[in-house]
Amino acid sequence: MAKSAYIHIPFCKSKCKYCSFVSFNRSELITGYIFALLKDISDNYKGEELKTLYFGGGTPSLVSIELLQKVINKFKFIENAEVTLELNPDDATQEYLAGLKQIGINRLSIGSQTFDDEILKLIGRRHNSAQIVEAISMAKNAGFDNISVDLIYGLPTQTLEKLSSDLEKFLELGIQHISTYGLKIEAESFWGKNPPSVPDDDIQADMYELINQKLEQNGFFRYEVSNFAQKGFESRHNLNYWDNNEYYGFGVAAHGYLDGARYSNFTTLEEYLEKPSTHEIGHILSEEEKLEEEIFLGFRKTEGIDCERIQEKFDIDLTNTKILVVDDNKLNLKVAQKVLSPYKFNITCLNGGKECIDDIKSGNEYDLIFMDHMMPDIDGIETLKILKKLDGYHICPVVAL
Repeated sequence: MAKSAYIHIPFCKSKCKYCSFVSFNRSELITGYIFALLKDISDNYKGEELKTLYFGGGTPSLVSIELLQKVINKFKFIENAEVTLELNPDDATQEYLAGLKQIGINRLSIGSQTFDDEILKLIGRRHNSAQIVEAISMAKNAGFDNISVDLIYGLPTQTLEKLSSDLEKFLELGIQHISTYGLKIEAESFWGKNPPSVPDDDIQADMYELINQKLEQNGFFRYEVSNFAQKGFESRHNLNYWDNNEYYGFGVAAHGYLDGARYSNFTTLEEYLEKPSTHEIGHILSEEEKLEEEIFLGFRKTEGIDCERIQEKFDIDLTNTKILVVDDNKLNLKVAQKVLSPYKFNITCLNGGKECIDDIKSGNEYDLIFMDHMMPDIDGIETLKILKKLDGYHICPVVAL
């Protein structure tokens, strides 16, 4: 039974250079889209009381208060449910923020990314650093006391000094949650076709360590690989994903998980507007896939996995499990070792697919393999294909760690 729902709002005034999310500069279609979304919810929502609702995008803050209220009114909620909306700083006005609070939005996720105005221009963001400060100030005046910001590291021209300055400025704002993301350039993005110069792996690893150190010294704790919060302000919606619980996905390109099946919706506006209640792709998970997801989603959390729960649920004993982690990114390997170290696992970390294949061919055997299929050429997809042909391997994405 689903207790959470995600709503995708696929509209943006412009596309950031690193972004590959499904979004469109078609603001004239927002009203029609919302009415299609309402039909999607009417036909697929089963009436459960939700613990969390999340408006993501795209840019949800492009949608009027009146239309957002129509969507919220379609759902039932438990008392004190978490209702989040992603907000761009340049969309914030005192009137709009007051309206959000009035219709039941009680958590904001503000797309800040950095306080460096030159980098903001470079990555294609529409706001500047002053607008970040102003948006947070107006949000507090509107009564919001659960505010998250996004921070990206590994950006072009970014240095450790610039990142440290960003962190200090964020900490001065009196926010409760920070999501930190290492820059990942997808092939479909502008930068995927026009790669920029970015800090090397060693510097990005240092950046990750700096973020951990600085935030933990200032009252934030890392409860998931990329997320830090003050006590009691963890994102309940995202924890639902990482706890491997079911959830609804409504809107273009939204993903959901219901009755043991994962599904996704149409990725074009035209198809979704024509058939909003129909899922484009659905997949019923096998028991092996459920186990893999239970493990790699659980490892995203700082508290890790519950070995006893997994043993009871899947009849598998993880004590002394032999684990192999394969990635061509040194930062990922470093994070993997940190995440896995509290367990009584036998861990091997290898830098790249060739080392992995040579290791397997030498006769070494593992119970669980974490690897990045996005590694280039044979170091990624081909290695995955080879390992998939072997019996007895559970293969999980290394990004989970």
